[in-house]
Amino acid sequence: MNADPSYDPRTGEQRGSVPHTSPERVAGILRLASAAAVIVADTSPTTRLGWLTAIADALAAHEPELVRIAGEETGLGADRLRGELAKCAASTRFYGAVAAEGSYLQAGTEGIGGESTLSRWNIPVGPVAVFGASNFPFGFGVIGHDAASALAAGCPVIVKAHPAHPRLSVRLAGLVTDALAEAGAPEGSYALVVGFDAGLQLIDAPEVTAVAFTGSQGGGMALVDRAAARGVPVFAEMGTVNPVFVTTDAAATPQEIAAGFAQSFTLGAGQFCTKPGLLFAPAGAGIFDAVLAELAQVEAAPLLTAGIAAGYRAGVAQLAAAAGASAPAEAVADAPVVAAETAADVVAGPAADGAAGAAADVAPDAAAHPRDGYAVAPRAIRVRLDDLHPGSRLLEECFGPVALVCEYEEAGDALDALVRLQPSLVASVFTGGPGDPESAEVVRRLLGRVGRVALNAWPTGVATSWSMQHGGPWPATSRSDATSVGAGALGRFVRPVAVQNAEPAHLPAALQPDNPWRIPRRINGKLTVPSE
Repeated sequence: MNADPSYDPRTGEQRGSVPHTSPERVAGILRLASAAAVIVADTSPTTRLGWLTAIADALAAHEPELVRIAGEETGLGADRLRGELAKCAASTRFYGAVAAEGSYLQAGTEGIGGESTLSRWNIPVGPVAVFGASNFPFGFGVIGHDAASALAAGCPVIVKAHPAHPRLSVRLAGLVTDALAEAGAPEGSYALVVGFDAGLQLIDAPEVTAVAFTGSQGGGMALVDRAAARGVPVFAEMGTVNPVFVTTDAAATPQEIAAGFAQSFTLGAGQFCTKPGLLFAPAGAGIFDAVLAELAQVEAAPLLTAGIAAGYRAGVAQLAAAAGASAPAEAVADAPVVAAETAADVVAGPAADGAAGAAADVAPDAAAHPRDGYAVAPRAIRVRLDDLHPGSRLLEECFGPVALVCEYEEAGDALDALVRLQPSLVASVFTGGPGDPESAEVVRRLLGRVGRVALNAWPTGVATSWSMQHGGPWPATSRSDATSVGAGALGRFVRPVAVQNAEPAHLPAALQPDNPWRIPRRINGKLTVPSE
């Protein structure tokens, strides 16, 4: 197949296709990106803020068209997509502002004895390959957190179109390319490639110095392993089972907890990397039954691709089998199956279509796309603490609107079970308020296993802000020291350098005596901030 077909998840109908990028065209894109790297790196952060602002303005100006195309390819709904597009535009501006503020450069100079000096700062790594997600066509698509933060850091970006929304990828990339050109960015600052082989060519290309990926563990680790041959870092955000812990005091409001949990794990048909996948609640509070009652009011919704829908149905069956008698039939009974699908029928290659695709995604055959779409109903499964043992399927993510509920007798036993889970991106803890005697120990245990703990808040909300940490220990991500959202996201695409006994001509603008970029610097150990 020489093209990525475009399917409507609500109907299974094909709506055109996008041709793959030829090897010769990919090679040309790589040459342009390499040539642009020096120019982009030397451009002031304030100028790059202007580029990113131009991109954000273009996204906002084309909202109706982009939402329409995204709706046809994702089935996520106009309200959700409008909100995600608005957040994408806002985050694009934010990353430009982070660059202009300048502290990400960590620039500093000091005397180290006698006449010797030492100067240190961060430089952009060079061209970055971005593999976006199926579940966030704007937030983590061909423009979004990864691409915008790389551009802000001073790196050219080459993005791979996701096969779940190829037409949207092409249109977005066209808008970004035009906006950058009109804002004065050099040719080669940004480009799009389409297709499995094109993605592999990016990973193997010597011009590419870093990779950002959002998606499944299989896809992410396939890229990590392939790039390791060249020593290229892959910042893969993959996701696992995000836990929720309800303390004894918090269980006094079971209906509120159940309603919030059901809403959170079915948001976007459960296709969030921050979806809460396992809730620990005190026995006798009635939270599991309350969750089932909430789910009875939630309609079936289409998943993003045929592969994801098939994987969801298979995953629910596996979870129910792993839970055994503790999973009542009414908790896991599936909606009518629209086709006799299996994940193997519709997805091939080392990056099976989980949370998102990667270079190794292979577009499924049209016969695997039922005419009535990929709709599934939400599920809740009751599990026991003893079910949560090493090697259990219950400790692995199932992408889609399914979650587990574990009722505990003793909080200490539940905390012991937490450490048996795979590390994850985020966890939520619901407390009875200030002074809850259990909350401090729960948070302490979780901080060694997750990137972020949300107190009395559901984990699906991720703010694009200075203090956000969206990452976690492996296998939630491939790099526990990184974040893919927030100001720290720029740090993935720079590396520190130092010059000893430098003259002004040897130093970048960030460390020139007159500080032309107007950024914070550390001079002889003292942080200096330019006046307004």
